[in-house]
Amino acid sequence: MAREVRRTAADKTLDVLEALGQHRSIAEISEVTSLPKPTAHRILQTLVERGFARYLGHGSYASGPRILTLVGRHQREVDLPNQVRPTLEKLREETDWTVHFTLLTGDEAVYAAKSDGDKPYRLASRVGMSLALHSTSVGKSILATLPEESVLALLKRTGMPARTDRTCTDPTKLLTELPAIRQRGYAEDHEENESGVIAVGAPVFDHAGEAVGGMSAATLAMFSDAENMARCGQAVAAAAKHFSLTLGAPQHRCHLTRSRPG
Repeated sequence: MAREVRRTAADKTLDVLEALGQHRSIAEISEVTSLPKPTAHRILQTLVERGFARYLGHGSYASGPRILTLVGRHQREVDLPNQVRPTLEKLREETDWTVHFTLLTGDEAVYAAKSDGDKPYRLASRVGMSLALHSTSVGKSILATLPEESVLALLKRTGMPARTDRTCTDPTKLLTELPAIRQRGYAEDHEENESGVIAVGAPVFDHAGEAVGGMSAATLAMFSDAENMARCGQAVAAAAKHFSLTLGAPQHRCHLTRSRPG
């Protein structure tokens, strides 16, 4: 009989950190890591203190902002933001809007790459900035890939704080918007996250067909109209699909219209 390999403290910490990417509760993390709940809890507390995890309440945790900091420091090795750069630059040329690539981390998204349009102004977005899912185009496009019960659970955890007077703060109302996003293939933000700024966004899928982030294009509301917004939305959807395919995403998962509505 093969002897069981003893896990070191470092092994256990890394196991918990990896589990945190897909699981939230201590019970789930304890189960998938085969660690006693007190041990998993102790490790999670340390990760929270160091910024690698966030406590969501009621025994649930999510990835912390310091993970993205490490990604930024080791960007050449991780390389996903660099991989997306050619697609992002092409999208910027097509739209002439400021374009972003975001990564999903826990219950929020984080800007991982940005390219400014050829305009005399610069938007406030920056790499490393986190953004809520309910008030942004890219966030809503990611929510549109999830079953209804998952969307409601996420919104319950995060709340729906108003970013502007146009932010949707009603879960039921947001749910009614998701079918239109799936049908269109991209989501729209009409000054819902930042006053004076509009945006369009679409999800990016990985090889397993899971939404790992998204792409968006944004501009000042005064410089666009409905027709231009639709044109840029279609360009964003096409760019997100192209990059998803380069990540090995199944063809059928690159279309929001085929996503499971709930």
